[in-house]
Amino acid sequence: MYHNTPDGYYKLSITNFQLELMLLESVSTMDFIGSKLADFLTYTGFANVEWANIIMIAVGAFFIWLAIKKDFEPLLLIPIGLGIILGNIPFKAAGLEIGLYEDNSVLNIFYQGVRLGWYPPLVFLGIGAMTDFGALIANPKLMLIGAAAQFGIFGAYMIALAMGFEPNQAAGIAIIGGADGPTAIFLSSKLSPNLMGAIAVCAYSYMALVPVIQPGVMKLLTTKEQRKIKMKPARQVSQTEKMLFPIVGLLITTFIVPSGLPLLGMLFFGNLLKESTKTTRLAKTAGSALNDIVVMLLGLTVGCSTQASEFLTLATVKIFALGAFAFIIATASGVIFVHIMNIFLPKGQKINPLIGNAGVSAVPMAARISQNEGLKADPHNYLLMHAMGPNVAGVIGSAVAAGVLLGFLS
Repeated sequence: MYHNTPDGYYKLSITNFQLELMLLESVSTMDFIGSKLADFLTYTGFANVEWANIIMIAVGAFFIWLAIKKDFEPLLLIPIGLGIILGNIPFKAAGLEIGLYEDNSVLNIFYQGVRLGWYPPLVFLGIGAMTDFGALIANPKLMLIGAAAQFGIFGAYMIALAMGFEPNQAAGIAIIGGADGPTAIFLSSKLSPNLMGAIAVCAYSYMALVPVIQPGVMKLLTTKEQRKIKMKPARQVSQTEKMLFPIVGLLITTFIVPSGLPLLGMLFFGNLLKESTKTTRLAKTAGSALNDIVVMLLGLTVGCSTQASEFLTLATVKIFALGAFAFIIATASGVIFVHIMNIFLPKGQKINPLIGNAGVSAVPMAARISQNEGLKADPHNYLLMHAMGPNVAGVIGSAVAAGVLLGFLS
């Protein structure tokens, strides 16, 4: 305590009791800080990490590497890859509303678009606004190739049932064969939400690996002479035909499969915005800014949902194996169906079987592969515009197939 000295200065003196009190307070403070520090350390990722988390983080990093180094669909794989890393950061902070599955967290709010299935229709809106159906309108028989490629979906469905999956789960897995990530997410969110993360990552992985998987199947099922077949240029399609197509297409497909309305309705709506010539600004927004935002959030949240405890299972291995098998069947079905068509077509109207791979829904990746393989066989053979016909038909076909499965199994 302080005392006033004769010379006017204060002098500090501390009693034994006050000294003991100060020491106790200091020890108490240190104990409190030490306790809180120990608690804090238990919440860090270093204290909670498991080998499964490290494996999934490595998978996410591999996806990012594929996107940047190999240029495999960077718009899809970079968000998914970072999402996988983000979703596998280990933490022990329940109640802080930071995890994907914690109510009111930011990630959980974003994830509602996946869980409730409203991201995929918005993606289809953007696809419709960017797609020119002119190649399909000019040669309607190419739609049959897109339909034939959907055999991969139903073939994988039967195999999934034989492997012990429940019908709803088998349907979600089988749709991977359509090479359409948004459709796979939409259907699995309705029929098999517990497998949605694995199905979505599998679907987008195989979409990105289209340039790796398809060429070998195409070469195996065609001869060099067949790959050299040149197709006649498609007729010119009028703007009136392009404007009528989304309306007629919507009526036909949704009357047959009303359960496909969310996807088909938005697909044809986006295309009508593009072809009406009166809503160009809306079409540009749907096909650029809106589509980019939705794809970005979709990829990120799908990646986040692949948490190690749920993803690293035997079921996931089976899903990836079935997905690859479904994709190969879909590619082969399209090529083989062209061979069958050519039996009945006149000599001058033969179809190059290389465009059969484009019956899957990966637009425009599959069509570009048809073009590249055609140029390898004949540097003067341009198949891109012809391949776009079955390619856009595949988009419609996968949505119809999803509607059929949803109608039967919902």
